Amino acid sequence: MNAPDAYRPLLPQVAQRHVPDSLIEQLQAHFGARCSTGLAVREQHGRDESSFDVPPPAAVVFVQSTEEVAEVVRLAAAHAVPIIPFGVGSSLEGHLLAVQGGISIDMNGMNRVLAVNPEDLTVTVQPGVTRKQLNDEIRATGLFFPIDPGAVASIGGMTATRASGTNAVRYGTMRENVLALEVVTAAGEVIRTGTRARKSSAGYDLTRLFVGSEGTLGVITAITLRIYPLPEAISAAICSFPSIEAAVRTTIQIIQMGVPIARVELIDRHSVRAVNRHSGLALREEPLLLMEFHGSPAGVEEQAQTVQQIARDFDGRDFEWALTPEERTRLWTARHNAYFAGVQSRPGCRVITTDVCVPISRLADCLLESVDEAEASGIPYFLVGHVGDGNFHFGYLIDPASSTERETAEALNHRLVERALRLDGTCTGEHGVGLHKMDFLESEAGEGAVAVMRTLKRALDPLNIMNPGKVFRL
Repeated sequence: MNAPDAYRPLLPQVAQRHVPDSLIEQLQAHFGARCSTGLAVREQHGRDESSFDVPPPAAVVFVQSTEEVAEVVRLAAAHAVPIIPFGVGSSLEGHLLAVQGGISIDMNGMNRVLAVNPEDLTVTVQPGVTRKQLNDEIRATGLFFPIDPGAVASIGGMTATRASGTNAVRYGTMRENVLALEVVTAAGEVIRTGTRARKSSAGYDLTRLFVGSEGTLGVITAITLRIYPLPEAISAAICSFPSIEAAVRTTIQIIQMGVPIARVELIDRHSVRAVNRHSGLALREEPLLLMEFHGSPAGVEEQAQTVQQIARDFDGRDFEWALTPEERTRLWTARHNAYFAGVQSRPGCRVITTDVCVPISRLADCLLESVDEAEASGIPYFLVGHVGDGNFHFGYLIDPASSTERETAEALNHRLVERALRLDGTCTGEHGVGLHKMDFLESEAGEGAVAVMRTLKRALDPLNIMNPGKVFRL
């Protein structure tokens, strides 16, 4: 399989910007040992879960407050040096890579829950708080934060990439669940967007502008979120199917019938096999749906009965319930480990990951054709999907020494994205654009829309120091 004519090198050929010694000295004078130029530290902050190899940043600053973030930005701006915010390093599209050099700001020291307002169903956190930490801290209130991208991601990173995950079919994405932000701009100024009120008609919606901006417009230093009452009853189930098509048709029917299912995840046979080995499970090695139902006991029972009947209509079998928290945790942990299980299934490989999202009515058309192409390519792969909202992910497992395998995987990705766009979908449902999908963003949004994005970027970041080289080319 040859790469299409439109295939281009993945990394833009942009020179690393000079980071003067005087800037490093200023940072070390201000932050002491919390400004590191050690190679191991820089390399840790110069890679994520993508397959790209890029030189690390010149230094890493470990910040602990909004004021410290602002100080780093002001010092860097004085030298026109790039700034790259760093959460936990779980992004998949090269968001954290210092493609033009610069300073990495490690946000993990900003990890406090600042305010919990259970009466209003809101919480305000610093960006280094992880979703698991947040839920641990608010569990006693009977509330929870539902956005679950799988990885132990930080709330700041989830906000910057507009993450979603397994619960999005019921609770939405970060876009719907972020109410307000505190942001350090490229000039080192601290601004606040939004309020804790559920709605507003006051001025431009700056909160939505920064959510999903991937660190290219400012550094997010506080986030106010919606939180939700813990469901009175929760049950989970797995159901195997004779084919991916049967599983997908079942999902489409569930959504179109208006069943308020909380999660519905597709795992293909390759992923099931890898998960069995990785997590010590004995799931039937066929395509399966992993589902979860939230609500009152009667409501959950009604949802489950409806879904079980739909699954039977499409030859679903081995419908197995997980009613206790321990059983549910076991299943969802296995699902969340599917990426790492897939990586381990081919020792020494690198993963070309991609995700698209299409209208639910076009899910079968997009997914089945993409599976056929992946099977015909000979490249090992795994497939998982948040199919309840039309979003799915391929992981192509390539030999890092084989340029042929990389080109084949990128060609598969290229055709997958083209197919999704043709079906009125998007090039990325939740991973973000980063480095990998800049060309696809132009195909999806059009030159005019991307030109507007560039205008916003230049207005808010005239020196192009905020995570440069991501989302689109300047």
